[in-house]
Order: sequence, then C-alpha cells, then structure tokens
Amino acid sequence: MIFQDNIIKQYLKNVYFVAGTPCGGKTTVTRALSKMYGIPVYDIDERFPEHQAMSDPVSQPSMNKDFRDADEFFGRSVEEYKAWLLSNTREQLDFVLLDLMRLSKDQIILCDCHLTLEQAAQITDPSHVAFMLKKPENLVDEYCNRPDHQGFSDFIHSATDFEKAKATCNETLLSLNAKYYEDVKASEYFWLDRADGRSVAENAALTAKHFGFDRLTQIVKVEKDTPLAAEFLSFVENCSWTEVRDHIAGLVRNWEFTDWETMFAAVQDGKIVGMASLLKTDYYPLPEIFPWVSCVFVEKEYRGQKISGRLIEAANRYAKEQGFTKTYIPTEYTGLYERYGYTYVKDIVNYGGGTDRLYVKNLQ
Repeated sequence: MIFQDNIIKQYLKNVYFVAGTPCGGKTTVTRALSKMYGIPVYDIDERFPEHQAMSDPVSQPSMNKDFRDADEFFGRSVEEYKAWLLSNTREQLDFVLLDLMRLSKDQIILCDCHLTLEQAAQITDPSHVAFMLKKPENLVDEYCNRPDHQGFSDFIHSATDFEKAKATCNETLLSLNAKYYEDVKASEYFWLDRADGRSVAENAALTAKHFGFDRLTQIVKVEKDTPLAAEFLSFVENCSWTEVRDHIAGLVRNWEFTDWETMFAAVQDGKIVGMASLLKTDYYPLPEIFPWVSCVFVEKEYRGQKISGRLIEAANRYAKEQGFTKTYIPTEYTGLYERYGYTYVKDIVNYGGGTDRLYVKNLQ
C-alpha cells in the first residue's frame, strides 16, 4: 500500500522534526524544547528495539542483520557500512511514521530523528523541520564521550583494533554526512550549526521561533523564593478554583514541599494561566501510593488549548527524571485522563468521605 505525500503530511501536522548530522545537537535542542513547552519527545533511536522486534528479515533486511562482534561490524568497507546505515534508517522510517500518526492525533509531538532532505520534503512542511548541524569530522570521540552513548562506546572499544574501527567509523560518517551538511545549508530549510558557538538555550529559542512555539504556552517548574513563585502564589490566591485554592495557596505560601515535590505553572503571554503539581500525598489516606499528579487546573478562558495535557506531561517527565516508573491521578470523571495514557485502577475514598476514581500511568 502506498500513501501519497499530501496524506502523510496531513496526518503528521502535529509533529515537529529535529534532524541533522551526528553530534549536531538535535537531541539536546529537542529536550530543551520539551522542557520549555511541556511537549513530549519521540526519539527514534530509543524506539529501534521495539521496531526491530516487529520487523522481519525479508521486508527489513538491514534492521535484522546480525553481527558477531565489533570486528565484524567495523570490518566492513566504508561503502558497505554507509549503505547499511542508510538502509537501516529507511526501513525504520515506516514504523516511525505510523507511531507518529497515532501519538500526534491529539497533541503536538517533537521527533528526534534522522531525515534526508528528500524524506523531509515527502513527510512534512519546511516550517515543521529543523536541522542541527556539525561539520562531520572526527565524530567518534565526541559521540563516545556522551553518557547516553555509553553502549556504542563500549562496543567500538571492544574491537581488536580500536583505532582502525574508529577510523572506519569516522570515514563512514564523513562520507555519509559531508554532502548532506552542505546540502542542508544550501536548502530552504531552517538549520543551526554548532560551530556558530550559540548556547543550548539560544539554539532552543531560535528553533522555537522557527516552529512557532514562542506563541505556545510555556510549562515552567516553580522554584522557591523566585519572582515566579510570588506570581504563582498570587495566581493561586485569585484563581476560580474556589474549592481548593486556599489549601494550595497555603502549600505555596509556606512552601510545604519536600524532596522532589513541586508545582508547575502554565505561562501564556507573560501571565500564569494554569497549574499542576507532583506530590507525595493527596487528599486520600493512601500513603503507599505516590507520586500524585495533582492540582491540575487551567483558567476557563484558556481551556481548549490542550494546556492541561501539557501540564500533565511536564509532571510525568519530571517524575521519570526523579526515578519513578508510575504516577497516579484521582478524579471523579470517566474518560478524561484515559486520553493522557492513564488506566483506571479502582475506586478510592478521600478524607471527606467521597468516592473518586484512581488512575495510573506507566512511565516506562
């Protein structure tokens, strides 16, 4: 079955792609944007094992090619290595696109990926892709020095002749990316070069402006004794959620948060319009259950912009960074939090004697 490009683009209209050369900074910029705006990240490298398990040797031969060891892997010619890398990426792209269509149906997604200029033209508009570049010379050392690439570092160092393996890898990456580097710079696409010396924050801000994210609501973690904390307290004290605002205001005013507990603010046009929290306890006698995503609230005039979902996503991302594998949400509603990936567990009784529904989300 073949899908026309215009159909694919329509189904990917909520996806923003960050691509580029190895060590160009695409992962760093993508994570920075995710943190700034509470947008979930889809990393194709992290998904490869899942896609490989669904693939088969006939339809995806490169994804299923086995290598005995590093000597065999790096013992190929540069042309063989290059052809395998290109084919591997092309084969995985089908899995990636189907995932993105499903995940981006009701939300914006950032995709950390590998795209050729031709692939970018086929699947998305120029306004939805940014290329992060670094001149592709001597990439192996820098690549291996990153903590998230420890597996590759261990693998290439296991080669009998590490220097030869390193030289082959560097030559392959140069052959694969030298023309790509120049072609992207000569294209209509937005690109940033690490050689220009900008900070991560500056690159993220420029990319956000290109994507139009600077018009989105930002999701910000509230820190104690900051101007934002004072503004946040004022927002809570005057918000329309009258049932709980005094309780939340007391928590913030006295900063009754311990360890990893925190609040998140949704900021639009320079003012706070919503909030959420990650807490050890909630309004329930269930100390064995935590962390709770709680206090999710958006002012009425700003609803319908998916701000609640982005607040919840920011809280879950933070929870995962703290080492948690699950978060819990209580609610009186059915069908609300399922859209954010939560599953009903059981009914629970709060301190007031009322019954609510407990939901859990697996963060793995």
